[in-house]
Amino acid sequence: MLQLLLFNVTNGLIIGAFYVLMALGLSIILNLSNVINFAHGNFLALGGYLAYVLSPYLGFWGALVMSPLITGIVGFVVERLMIRRVYGRDPVYSLLLTFGLAFILQDACRYVWGTQGLPLTVPAELAQPLSSTLFFITGYRVFMIAIVMLTIIGLFCFLRYTRAGVRIRAGILDLETVAALGVNVGLLRSFNFAVGIFLAGLAGVLAGGQIGLNPNMGDSLLMPTFIAIIVGGVGSLTGTLVGGLIIGVAAALTTMFYPTAADAVIYAIMAIVLLLRPRGLMGEEGMLT
Repeated sequence: MLQLLLFNVTNGLIIGAFYVLMALGLSIILNLSNVINFAHGNFLALGGYLAYVLSPYLGFWGALVMSPLITGIVGFVVERLMIRRVYGRDPVYSLLLTFGLAFILQDACRYVWGTQGLPLTVPAELAQPLSSTLFFITGYRVFMIAIVMLTIIGLFCFLRYTRAGVRIRAGILDLETVAALGVNVGLLRSFNFAVGIFLAGLAGVLAGGQIGLNPNMGDSLLMPTFIAIIVGGVGSLTGTLVGGLIIGVAAALTTMFYPTAADAVIYAIMAIVLLLRPRGLMGEEGMLT
């Protein structure tokens, strides 16, 4: 029983780590640009497929570094060519634009790499379990958690201690004042969007090594990602982190006792949080913490 519990908690932490990376990327885009990016899961898939293409030439480690960067650059270009045109308009415009972009990216992945699943090979030393008793805890799973933790720490340090990060945080509070101070708001938004897409690309590489690649791989993560932001609190990166881990572990533990309710429990958590605290667990309107 204890081993089964550990197995499900481990799975919950892994799933929660994917939710966290996705949700942090979505959250920083939403907070600064007020754009709900429905194509975020498809950028995740793109990051995984780019790693699949690059790994024969750069190895897994090189692909792990380069694929998220290239995905972020693609996001930067997409923002400059498309997303920036809907700023200041009714939010429905950004919803429709990114919804259509999601289909474009998904069909592009199908056209280039096919509809069948593809494996993303990880180093053999990471594929081995750490012990015969805890066979479900592999080196790769520990590696994923470590990478996610380092990424989160790096993101928070970037937002707090770098000039660009401080400008992003200030822009979330009052973008007009930031523009009046001489900051290029258009470039700031583009860079911020690229950072969010970089996180999606990184999640795609890590997910590809765990579950393999397919054009729809980001779809199942997208809605729980939005729920993680709502549960944690819109505007709070710390809350987004907590929300992602809560729903990931809750879904995994529910699978242990009542598998058919694993998805329903996520929505139940969201409903309870919204009833008790409409802003989310740690959210404060207009604030980035």
